[in-house]
Amino acid sequence: MDGRDFIEEIQELTDLVWTDIKISPGTPGCFLKAYREELGVRIYYKISNYDSYRGVFGHECVNELIVSRLLSVLEIEHLEYQLIHARILVDGKETETYITRSVNFRRDDERKMAFDVFYDLNREEKESPLDFAVRMGWEKYVYQMIVVDYLICNRDRHGANIEILVDPQDRARPAPLFDQGLSLLFSCYGNMDSIRKFDVMEDRAVNNYIGSRSLEYNLGLLPKGERLFEGRLKKGDRERILAGLDTVLTGDHLGKIWDMIWGRWNRYVQVCHQESRL
Repeated sequence: MDGRDFIEEIQELTDLVWTDIKISPGTPGCFLKAYREELGVRIYYKISNYDSYRGVFGHECVNELIVSRLLSVLEIEHLEYQLIHARILVDGKETETYITRSVNFRRDDERKMAFDVFYDLNREEKESPLDFAVRMGWEKYVYQMIVVDYLICNRDRHGANIEILVDPQDRARPAPLFDQGLSLLFSCYGNMDSIRKFDVMEDRAVNNYIGSRSLEYNLGLLPKGERLFEGRLKKGDRERILAGLDTVLTGDHLGKIWDMIWGRWNRYVQVCHQESRL
């Protein structure tokens, strides 16, 4: 497979077998996933929202690439996604759409466990998920995640969207950040009127497991003045983060996405007393 993070030329991937995945309450449709072995490595594929009547709709896969690029700018460890323009076969019908491709991040000797399950098995009495993560030595990881989820308005960091990887000696580590598609303007589903009216700074209710259902409140949980990652967002990063996507999303849509990321970055800088680099 091409090493670029975005392949615009149509790829024939009708051999992939898609399975239903349940999604969060209140979000229509379902996400379909597929996997296969390539040179001994398990590769995962995912499409955006799908139902049998509308087919593929929404832009969750595009969001995954945008967030992956943002995290590369910030130098935060994450699962890297490749966006592929593909022809696939779903419910016996050929469909042309955009899908994501990612590589298994789990080592062969590791088993995975959802954070909420691991927390329930190992927490102390009355210990919150955040306090538990700090006790485990994962505070930097969690603080980075809170920043990321704020910047992209991630509505779905539930307990299984944070994974813990456990080796044969029962040593545990959090997995790289992954599964950030239900973010940005995903709820607009490409509707131009909804995109234009979308308030990028609104504190929307979220389904995030650590902290509260308010991303703005969660921002207040971060340590003040502490540098949580090496990278810094700059205005010039817009081109890098959105490069090539004008063939997939409208200019208004891309503009709103950048307004969200940049506006929320400056809010983060203000609240957490961070150094801003324009």
